[in-house]
Amino acid sequence: MKFTDGYWLLREGVTAAHPVQVLDVTATDGALEIHAPTQPVRHRGDLLKGPVVTINAHAPMPGVIGVTLTHFEGEQPRGPEFEVTTESFTPQVSYDDGHATLTSGELSVRITRTGPWRVDFLAHGRTLTTSGPKGIGIMRDATGAHYLREQLGLGVGTHVYGLGERFGPLVKNGQVVDIWNADGGTATEQAYKNVPFYLTDAGYGVFVDHPGKVSFEVGSEAVSRVQFSVAAQRLTYYVIHGPTPKEILRKYTALTGRPALPPAWSFGLWLSTSFTTSYDEETVTSFIEGMREREIPLSVFHFDCFWMREFNWCDFQWDPRVFPDPEGMLKRLHERGLHVCVWINPYIAQRSPLFAEGKALGHLLRRPDGSVWQWDLWQPGMALVDFTSPAARDWYAAKLEALLAQGVDCFKTDFGERVPVDVAWSDGSDPERMHNSYTYLYNRTVFDVLRGHRGEQEAVVFARSATTGSQKFPVHWGGDCESTYEAMAESMRGGLSLGMSGFGYWSHDIGGFEGTPTPALFKRWLAFGLLSSHSRLHGSSSYRVPWLFDEESVAVARHFTRLKLRLMPYLYEAARAAHTEGVPVMRAMVLEFPDDPGCAFLERQYMLGPDLLVAPVFSDEGDVTYYVPEGTWTHFLSGETVTGPRWVRERHGFLSLPLLVRPGAVIPVGAVDDRPDYPHADGVTLRAYGPRRGAQVTVTVGDVAFTVVREGDVLRASCGDPSAPWALAAGERVARARAGTGFLSLELD
Repeated sequence: MKFTDGYWLLREGVTAAHPVQVLDVTATDGALEIHAPTQPVRHRGDLLKGPVVTINAHAPMPGVIGVTLTHFEGEQPRGPEFEVTTESFTPQVSYDDGHATLTSGELSVRITRTGPWRVDFLAHGRTLTTSGPKGIGIMRDATGAHYLREQLGLGVGTHVYGLGERFGPLVKNGQVVDIWNADGGTATEQAYKNVPFYLTDAGYGVFVDHPGKVSFEVGSEAVSRVQFSVAAQRLTYYVIHGPTPKEILRKYTALTGRPALPPAWSFGLWLSTSFTTSYDEETVTSFIEGMREREIPLSVFHFDCFWMREFNWCDFQWDPRVFPDPEGMLKRLHERGLHVCVWINPYIAQRSPLFAEGKALGHLLRRPDGSVWQWDLWQPGMALVDFTSPAARDWYAAKLEALLAQGVDCFKTDFGERVPVDVAWSDGSDPERMHNSYTYLYNRTVFDVLRGHRGEQEAVVFARSATTGSQKFPVHWGGDCESTYEAMAESMRGGLSLGMSGFGYWSHDIGGFEGTPTPALFKRWLAFGLLSSHSRLHGSSSYRVPWLFDEESVAVARHFTRLKLRLMPYLYEAARAAHTEGVPVMRAMVLEFPDDPGCAFLERQYMLGPDLLVAPVFSDEGDVTYYVPEGTWTHFLSGETVTGPRWVRERHGFLSLPLLVRPGAVIPVGAVDDRPDYPHADGVTLRAYGPRRGAQVTVTVGDVAFTVVREGDVLRASCGDPSAPWALAAGERVARARAGTGFLSLELD
């Protein structure tokens, strides 16, 4: 939200008050509390005037500092609140006549006590960012609405990333971003997944701890500052020190929650019925049998909305006209080695029997007058389940338990964005603060059901909406995109932006959702989709089985599906790193190469895990331009090498794309290419790419750690478990370098 009219003036009707000096400082329990008048105190008469801003500096964990700005403290607190983790430690506090300082690990906040107002965040003697004069503001607009605002300095050459799954440019400088969940597709400034957290390539990130609407002006009002504002009397934000972007993500996800580790089977190919297409068990079986006949491995079959009767979404009952024997059908699908996903949402249509039941039990969201909130925008007369009520959560969970008992394995948790504010939540939550948080309660409810029924290692959802903390309940997909190259690119930007916001895993609708892709687009999107964290064939009004496009699509689907399954020893370790460290599987290039200025704006390529560079092709002809960082990189598919740093132009057929291996990397390649959930270490091949003489690389596959050492032109690989079946008595195998290739290959069997 913009408040100013240029540099000197405020917009018409806007008033502002800014701290100008420190009146007093109090240090208690490892925190600083400062009272800051908004006009100079020259004599006692000035002590009678307001407003005064109360500023509290605190630290939940080393390397993270929170700042809370308060105007009126008498505001009645209303939830919800983000779940923020704190560690047991005491930061250092000091102050003298010149400054008051709080230090947490290597990060410090220093408030100037004399002279012009200034709050500096420092690490290693370097200023990371600053809130200067007129940065903090108590603002009122022409309607009298009250806002708290902060502006943090944006250094020359500093780039801003994150703020959720945003489909515009990856670098957010110059953008206006409102943190407000919306069902707006992938082609607008709206987003399904809004996260009030940004990170920079200047050593720090910022998390605004406000679950409601946060308005960001990222160098778009004051061009050298990131501004954020909320309509509240209190505002808390955390500055998170890196220094690297990956370390910022580690600390941010330690603060707000790390992603769960999805089961290995979820990384295989998912096939959907699509949305409005016609289907029954015969149709489903024909798709599955068609994939088997064409040797395209399939892991999950998904039933979209019409597994239930029309106008009954959701009643969680199979439509008996097309699925008369759901238990038998699910059993038959399981016998084919498939997992089954079904579509759900948190809305209850008026025609659903659950509407009357939920209304009678008080489980549906109500208006302030006590009537059930309803509208017709998605399903006629639909209402929302009130997930702030424990009884409503249990009621909803029981419906899902019945489906799990039938044989369903997981749920696609669609929707959860269009949440009204003219309502009264059962727990008294503030409607504005609950708008974004609704998806958290919804997906947590479903995820907890799966975790309780299937176990910690088997729980997975396929979610569309999200906010801070939702990364704990994976997986998330990119929402409704068109069947165009432009939509493929915007989806990719959204996924990379989400990864920069603490989310470890991400998927998208291969081929696009709206419309039907051309065969060429479908084949290009297949390569991208099967080199993503999770891979799903799904559309709106047309099927996505490859043979409906052309026979080459079948070959492309088979080729890249089997490639992904062979890469599972590598991919699942990248997934494990997302779970333990908060670093995403699909990584914007700047995450891996923050010191390479050529990577700052890259948004048409990414790192898949730490060592594979992927550059999807966005043209029928196969022309692609991508950037290679320093060193000699090797094409995984052909063995050809490319030396950077430089831009490369290539043309690729449909069975290829730029998939390059980082210099010196060791890639574990599995022995199985027809399913993702196999013992990844059994029969693994270790491919060592350009290791330097004397280099030693440790690669973990499951519970086994391999150490690869190059001695001259010889590779030695040792296994940490000498009793493992692939290890010799000495725990070593030796393979000689193959001349003229870009990699050294060592097989352990």
